Amino acid sequence: MDWINSLISIQSAVQAVAVISIICAIGLALGKVRFFGISLGVAFVFFFGIMFGSFGVGIDHNMLLFCEDFGLVLFVYALGLHVGPNFFGSFRQEGMALNLWSLAVILLGTVMAVVLTFFTGVSMPDMIGVLCGATTNTPALGAAQSALEHIGIGGGRAALATAVTYPLGVLGVILAMVFIRKLFVKPDDLKPRLTGETDNTFIGQYLIVNPALEGRTIGDVAHDARVKFIISRLWRAGEVILPMADTVLHINDSVLVVTTKDEEGTMQMLFGKEMDKDWNKAKIDWNHIDSNVESRVIVLTKTQLNGKKLGGLRLRDTYGVNVSRVIRGDIKLLATDDLILQYGDRLTLVGKPDAIDNAENFLGNSVKTLNEPNIGSIFLGMVLGLALGTIPIHIPGMESPIRLGIAGGPIVMGIVVGALGPRMHFISYTTRSASLMLRRLGLALYLACLGLDAGKGFLDTVIRPEGLLWVGIGFFLTIVPVIIIGLIALKMKKFDFGTICGILCGSMANPMALSYANDSIKGDAASISYATVYPLGMFVRVIIAQVLVMFFV
Repeated sequence: MDWINSLISIQSAVQAVAVISIICAIGLALGKVRFFGISLGVAFVFFFGIMFGSFGVGIDHNMLLFCEDFGLVLFVYALGLHVGPNFFGSFRQEGMALNLWSLAVILLGTVMAVVLTFFTGVSMPDMIGVLCGATTNTPALGAAQSALEHIGIGGGRAALATAVTYPLGVLGVILAMVFIRKLFVKPDDLKPRLTGETDNTFIGQYLIVNPALEGRTIGDVAHDARVKFIISRLWRAGEVILPMADTVLHINDSVLVVTTKDEEGTMQMLFGKEMDKDWNKAKIDWNHIDSNVESRVIVLTKTQLNGKKLGGLRLRDTYGVNVSRVIRGDIKLLATDDLILQYGDRLTLVGKPDAIDNAENFLGNSVKTLNEPNIGSIFLGMVLGLALGTIPIHIPGMESPIRLGIAGGPIVMGIVVGALGPRMHFISYTTRSASLMLRRLGLALYLACLGLDAGKGFLDTVIRPEGLLWVGIGFFLTIVPVIIIGLIALKMKKFDFGTICGILCGSMANPMALSYANDSIKGDAASISYATVYPLGMFVRVIIAQVLVMFFV
């Protein structure tokens, strides 16, 4: 049995891999077990790591720091890539409101911490450490320690306070979400309410009765109408015609129009009469309409077409096909000429079968290549994110510059690459399964190392009177602001519960709680709102930590 003892106890690279793998494997397995109807998922890895650490199991400190930081960077960058395509649309529509709710959580917790210093006798440096642990925000702790050292006060006690309050900071947000869901959430609250729809298109059939359209070409009508629409099919005297820009319209023509949901009424005013047929159902056999006109989904896999505008490909003129919609991930987009295409987009082509075959050869449609994620671009993006995180941001009145750090920089870069990468011809496509794998792997590594590090001396500190007081205050600062703001946001009925969970997790910089929310709530609402509020929330908490030192120490 000596070989088992050496595998776990003697520090080496192999021992580090073995210990972290054991923590992740057992923690993930136990995370599936439901206690009173609740399972913690990947967050259980953190608590199993604490248990290992409290029993004296440890690995080389440099190996620990490497695995912890690498896991965190991998998780937040992959998360940014995942939500990037949806991010700016949701931010324009709901981003301000989401960040205001996040700031409410942050400010309420900060005010409570300041007030508690007068009632508990805990010094402000210690309380800042408690607050950083309660909000699971190590960048804020780093900023506070730097500010404390600048005024001649060591930051060791603040770090110790953070270490003992961190575990319940993780668990507190999860417990608060469980509490709200069990007692206050109704089935309707679980349905997404964000206006950023995944299907941004509307399909309608119209009978042309507007005399102003008689004898005019589709291109002229589209230019003068100043609204975006695509005519994918045209019926005339019982015959299906593939419409082109120079196709002339006549009274009593019937057209199948693809537009945005907001323009449904405009289309009726433009063409005349909307036919009573639902073309937006999930399952429609488009190829059953006419044997001469086919509808086929083609995947863009030619790397040289990444970042090109759809109109610039001239598919209609060159191949005689219309593109009605573009599906990007789970999002359906109107195929306008100014739409910038991304590698992996699925284009709905309408035309003659042989014409679509020719267009398919041009676009690629090599589905097999999509199963090979571009790992090189992921590492490059992580490097750019780390570089972004080290850029000093000078705030007037602050002694030390603010930095986004190893968590803020990569998630911001991931969002930018995911949303704007094609404009820079940067291929960032990953399959959904690969994206989920990267996020889960990174988070598991981060939690295992974080728990293992927090477990050292954890019990010794907790059993001290001041340690117990720190833990109690930290748990209070975690759970009370989350419950209060969460309930107010829920009662306002503007956001669904998944979005609210993302706000709460992002405001508390808590990826472990986000993983629980994603496991227990369907859809990406929690991830999108988390990514929307996380950068600003983390930035504000770093500033607040230094402000507290400046004015209260």
